[in-house]
Amino acid sequence: MANSNLKKAKAAKNDEFYTQYSDIQKEINAYLDFNPNVFKGKTILLPCDDPEWSNFTKFFAQNFQRFGIKKLISTSYAYDSKNVDFDYQPTLFETVDPRFEVTKSKSHGKIFTITSDVNNNDKIDIEDLKWEYLEGDGDFRSEEVKKLRDESDIIITNPPFSIFLEFLDWIISAEKKFIVICNKNSLGSKEVFPYVMQNKLWVGKTPMSVDLLFSVPNEKSLLDNKSIGSGYRIIDGKVYARSQSIWITNIEHGKRHQPLSLMTMADNIKFSKHKEVRGIGYKKYDNYDAIEVPFTDAIPSDFKGVMGVPISFLDKYNPDQFEIIGSSQRSCHNNFPDLKKYDTYWEVKQSGEKTGSSGKKTNENPNIERNDGKNNYFINEEGHIVQSLYTRVFIKHKEV
Repeated sequence: MANSNLKKAKAAKNDEFYTQYSDIQKEINAYLDFNPNVFKGKTILLPCDDPEWSNFTKFFAQNFQRFGIKKLISTSYAYDSKNVDFDYQPTLFETVDPRFEVTKSKSHGKIFTITSDVNNNDKIDIEDLKWEYLEGDGDFRSEEVKKLRDESDIIITNPPFSIFLEFLDWIISAEKKFIVICNKNSLGSKEVFPYVMQNKLWVGKTPMSVDLLFSVPNEKSLLDNKSIGSGYRIIDGKVYARSQSIWITNIEHGKRHQPLSLMTMADNIKFSKHKEVRGIGYKKYDNYDAIEVPFTDAIPSDFKGVMGVPISFLDKYNPDQFEIIGSSQRSCHNNFPDLKKYDTYWEVKQSGEKTGSSGKKTNENPNIERNDGKNNYFINEEGHIVQSLYTRVFIKHKEV
C-alpha cells in the first residue's frame, strides 16, 4: 500500500520524513487566497523542525514580510533522542558560531526565531534567523516547548508520525489554530474523527488523492527495503518516500465551502458513470437504515435519509451542505440511538463456527445486505449473512 512506508515508520519510530517546499507552498497559498491576512500579526510556531532539513522554516522565513508575520519560532529535536540510522552532522551555521558546543549539539534541541531585520539589509528573511540551544532535547511535550506553544497563535508542521495522536491532542487542548500533516487513515480513527464531526478540524486544500512525497536522510535504507512505486519514487535522481498523507487544519480555506454539484437519485441510476450504481440503484445496509453510496460523486441530491459514503468524501465535505452523523469505526458515531443499537455482530469463520463463547463482539460496521459469496462475511443479530465494508462516513443533506 502507498502508506505502508509511514505505517512501518510508526512501528519503528522513525519520524525522519521531510516535506517538500513546493507542497508547503501550494497548501499555504490556499489559506492566503481565502484570507490574505491569515498570518498577519501572528506568532507562528514550527515545532519538530530544523532549518537544515525542514522546508517549513525556510518557507516561512523567506515569506516573513510578505505574510506580515509578527514572530516565527522553530524548534528542533535532539539527535541523541531520535531513533535514526544515519550519522549526525551539525549544521554549518551552528559550527561557525562561537556558541557551538559538540556535546550540546547532539543532546539538546535548538530554537530558531525571527522577529526583525537583524542584518540591516532592509528585508526580513532566513538570513535574520537567530538560534540557541534549548535547555532540553526539544520534545514538544516538554514544559519548555509547551510555553512556546502557548505563546504562539498558529502551529504548522509535519509532526512525528509515531506519536501523531498525542501531538494533535497537544495542539487541540491548547485551542490553537493549526495546519499539519497526518496519515490519511488517521481521519477515520476514533481519536480524530470526533473532531471532524464537531468541525474542530477538516481536510486542507491539497486533495486526499495526491501522494505527498517526502525527503529522507537515509535514502539507501529506503531503496533496500522498498519497491519503487509503492514505497518510494525517484524524481530527477532524488529518492522520495511515498505516502498518501494529507493536510488537516482548523483554518478556513475556499475549497471547504465549495458546494458539490450532484445529480438526483433517478439521474444517477440512469446516467451514473459508475457501474455499481447505473441501472442498479443504491443498496441498503442490512443493519442500519441508510443507503450505501460507493462514490462521492454518486451522492443523490434529493435523498433525505442517511447515506454511507467513502472516507474520501471528507475531501469534498462542505459543512453548509452536509451534516456528518458518524462513522463505521468504533466509537466514531454521534449519539444516534438507531446507530448504536446495531453495535454487535457475530463473526463467523469459513467453517461456520462462531467465535468466542457467546459469539458476540463489539463493532460499528453497518454491513451491506446480500453477501456476494466472498469469505469475509459476518452474521448479524437477525441471522442475515452480511459482508464487512471499508470505513464509511454517515451523512445527511442539511435542511435549508
